Amino acid sequence: MSETNMNEYVLEVSGLRKVYPKFELRDVSFRVPRGCIMGFIGRNGAGKTTTIKSVLGLVHPNEGSVRFFGMDLAENEQAIKQRIGYAGGAVDYFSRKKIRDIVAVTKLFYGNWDEEAYRRYMEAFSLDEEKAPGQLSEGMKVKLNLTLALSHRAELLILDEPTSGLDPVSRDELLDIFRALRAKGVSILFSTHITSDLDKCADSITYIKKGEILASDTMEAFVGSSREAGFGNDLEEIMLHYEKEDYLEKLA
Repeated sequence: MSETNMNEYVLEVSGLRKVYPKFELRDVSFRVPRGCIMGFIGRNGAGKTTTIKSVLGLVHPNEGSVRFFGMDLAENEQAIKQRIGYAGGAVDYFSRKKIRDIVAVTKLFYGNWDEEAYRRYMEAFSLDEEKAPGQLSEGMKVKLNLTLALSHRAELLILDEPTSGLDPVSRDELLDIFRALRAKGVSILFSTHITSDLDKCADSITYIKKGEILASDTMEAFVGSSREAGFGNDLEEIMLHYEKEDYLEKLA
C-alpha cells in the first residue's frame, strides 16, 4: 500500500464475512477517510454491531481483512489499539467502582495516556471522578466513555449507537462534541439508527442491510442519488423507502 493511501484512510474494511446460524455478514467493504465522520446506518439487526465487533477483533470473521492506518489488524493489533477508541451507548462495567479507580487501571494499558487531556475532558464534561458509573445519567455515561477514549489521544473513534436512549438536548451536546473532534482531526465511525443525528454531522454514509453493504459514499452523493431516484430528501426518508419496500415484498 502506498503512503498516500495510508494517510488518506484511517480504516479500510475489505470483503468481511462472518457466518452465524441465522445471520451472515457478506462481503462488507468500506473505507473511513481521515478527518471524516462516517455514519454507519441500518435498521436494528442489519449487522452494524457484528461489523464493529469484527473490525475491533472482538469476534473473528470467516473471511476478509481489516486495516487501520495502513496496518493489518491481525499483525498489529496492540499498536493499532493504542490509536483507536471505542464508545458504545453506556459504560456498564464496574458500575459501583469510582471513576477515579477505573481510570487508574485503564491508563496502565496505554503508553500514550495524556493526564492533562483526561483532566480537561473531565472538566469539560462536568464529570466527577468520585462518582461511580452507576450514579451517572445515560448521557454522562457516554461522555465518560468518550473521555477514556480521548485521553489516550485516539485518532479514530468507533461509536456504536452512542446517542441511543438519550434525550434530544444530550444528543445535540454529543453531536457538538463530535464536530469539535473532527475539527481537531479525529476521525469517527458513528453507527446509529437515529438518522437525524447524522443529518447534522456526517460527511459520508455507509448503509448496511441484511448483512450486506447497500451503499457507501459521501453524504452529498448518497442523498443526491437517492433524491434523483425519488427515494426522499433526507436519510430517514431514504431508509424508510428501502426498508418499507422490503417489508411490502414479504407481504406480497
